[in-house]
Amino acid sequence: MTVLTAGTVSPERAVPRSIDRPEYVGQATPLPYNGPLVRDADTIARIRVASRIAAQALDAVEAAIVPGVTTDELDRVGHDFLVANGAYPSTLGYKGYPKSLCSSVNEVICHGIPDDRPLADGDIVNIDITAYIGEAHGDNNKTYLVGDVDQESRLLVERTREATMRAIRTVKPGRQINVIGRVIESYAKRFGYGVVRDFTGHGVGPAFHDGLIIPHYDDPRFDTVIKTGMTFTIEPMLTLGTAEWDMWEDGWTVTTQDKSRTAQFEHTLLVTDEGAEILTVS
Repeated sequence: MTVLTAGTVSPERAVPRSIDRPEYVGQATPLPYNGPLVRDADTIARIRVASRIAAQALDAVEAAIVPGVTTDELDRVGHDFLVANGAYPSTLGYKGYPKSLCSSVNEVICHGIPDDRPLADGDIVNIDITAYIGEAHGDNNKTYLVGDVDQESRLLVERTREATMRAIRTVKPGRQINVIGRVIESYAKRFGYGVVRDFTGHGVGPAFHDGLIIPHYDDPRFDTVIKTGMTFTIEPMLTLGTAEWDMWEDGWTVTTQDKSRTAQFEHTLLVTDEGAEILTVS
């Protein structure tokens, strides 16, 4: 398969002044989050709204994915949907990121910057989009098949989705965070997939990333106890080969070292007394 190369990145898209910005826009780094990891009812309600809009934006982008479309055009679709619904694209301006979503094609693990490269028949592409509205973020992503995709890549995408859902079902108050990664890694090993370790899920809500780390591999050190009212993402990245990675000169685009394909899925979750409620549903 052809190794991906960078295309031309268009100028940043405008956001109406009437739409509230996260505090980090225009800053080098976000302010540290010092609030509670267990959310109150008002905060949960606002996260629920942001998550629903993010899921709807992802659906809008999905409808535009066909061979020949550029990832920059997908960025425009996602951007326009968010601003039309009064939401700010959380990635735009986050630590200088220049676009309103991440588009990670084939061997790109995460944080691919949309550009003028057309998607080709047989590609797979992950779209990661986050909405900020009502002083809350909702974050989600999915990996899509572009045209006629080979069976190995199809299975990778299906199994990465299944790993995500299995992990979500393990979330229960009183369990430790590390149960999530244990389930993902155990499932991935059945198929010989690599499990990316250096990019993780995270607490999300009032902050885009609030300091809570959700690893996708088994590590007993991550022993934070899951509590009702927490909100966080689960977003495993599985590969057909190595989990080791390289980064492009843009400082964002992360690819597998062996250029094997990789897939990812993500939801924003609310921990309830019964388990995990998926908030990123349209």
